[in-house]
Amino acid sequence: MPEQKPKERIRNFNEVPYGYDEAMAMEEAKRCLQCKKPLCVEGCPVGINIPKFIKEIAEGNLEESIRSMKAQNALPAVCGRVCPQETQCEIKCVLGKKHEPVSIGRLERFIADWERAKGVEEPKLPASLRKKVAVVGAGPAGLTCAGDLAKLGYEVTVFESLHIPGGVLVYGIPEFRLPKAIVAAEIDYIRSLGVEIQRNMVIGKIFTLDEIFAEGYKSIFVGTGAGLPMFMNIHGEELTGIYSANEYLTRINLMKAYLFPEWDTPIRVGKRVVVLGAGNVAMDAARCSLRLPGVEEVTIVYRRSEVEMPARAEEIEHAHQEGVQFKLLTNPTHYIADDKGCVKAMEVIKNELGEPDESGRRRPVPIEGSEYIMEVDTVVVAIGQRPSPLVPMTAPRLKTRRNGTIEAEDESGRTSMEGVYAGGDVTTGAATVISAMGAGKRAAKSIHEYLSS
Repeated sequence: MPEQKPKERIRNFNEVPYGYDEAMAMEEAKRCLQCKKPLCVEGCPVGINIPKFIKEIAEGNLEESIRSMKAQNALPAVCGRVCPQETQCEIKCVLGKKHEPVSIGRLERFIADWERAKGVEEPKLPASLRKKVAVVGAGPAGLTCAGDLAKLGYEVTVFESLHIPGGVLVYGIPEFRLPKAIVAAEIDYIRSLGVEIQRNMVIGKIFTLDEIFAEGYKSIFVGTGAGLPMFMNIHGEELTGIYSANEYLTRINLMKAYLFPEWDTPIRVGKRVVVLGAGNVAMDAARCSLRLPGVEEVTIVYRRSEVEMPARAEEIEHAHQEGVQFKLLTNPTHYIADDKGCVKAMEVIKNELGEPDESGRRRPVPIEGSEYIMEVDTVVVAIGQRPSPLVPMTAPRLKTRRNGTIEAEDESGRTSMEGVYAGGDVTTGAATVISAMGAGKRAAKSIHEYLSS
């Protein structure tokens, strides 16, 4: 796929890949073997009829392609950009055994962008079932659940804590990976299905789950994600200049700090930025940092090797291309302050890899006596997130696990509280957009069965 050159794109927040044109998309779609038993569909958490939508592109039937896509996926322009297709649908592609697999994600992006350019068709709404369902959280899981329930005729209200719906799609993922105008357009489609989205509604403070039921809602889906940052709890972590990735990316993406002073939210960074971690969030933080004024050097510090990095291969490759440096098998031990209480350096220690841990990756083992000092101006901690406890704290019948995730009995999302379902990162911990959407779809189906019985 054509994309901006690295030296150009690190000076802007514009989307990096340009996308396929129609001729490129048709050429790629024709590579699909149209397998009788399409394994690619098994790899899709939302069950898209992949051979169908690709076949229609190959034959130039673009209207039918997007219609087939949206039968299962209400956020195709999002998924085509940020889903890890290489480990889901594309890894199942038969062509991939000897050649490159069909670029399913890029074709998904193409057909979604084509529809948006020509104008999205207004959906036909079903007759109302006159049953109200509440969805808590307007992230990928909540939006998917809401859209599927609305298609069945339910009156759906989404309660979103932030002033803009989208969850991680708007506060976490940078503009150069997922333009916010595209997220807004996808959410407008959800609204066109009849879904009402109420913003600035912090459930657990404004309403409890019991109070939502008292308002006449027959079922509730909780999809509040995992937005609570995790830290290493080492000396000096409270110093000025040390951010959680959540705050850092929220300031840059949702609050548009990269456009300061045109937008109101500033962000303090120095010349040398260090990002701790090597997941997609860490790559986003590092690549955002490169684009901020005054930053000269960005380094990923990760306790394992590149083989164990959990980020998508494409994101790691883009970070390398753009000039992000990598200090691998390295871990911080403590931070050092200047006379104003700002971080100026951190001590790190080198690691070697030992036996695999519970994640299946080799455990990092500190090498005694290998400590040294790194000079830093800004540190971004991107070592994971967990769910906010706000909703469970006000719902004592809702069981949670020790890590703060809500217990769901099975893939249906059914919780210990009658009529309440949950899915996405709030039940699994931080995962992918498409897995959260899959959970939203399964919960919508289960809620329909519950309310139909």
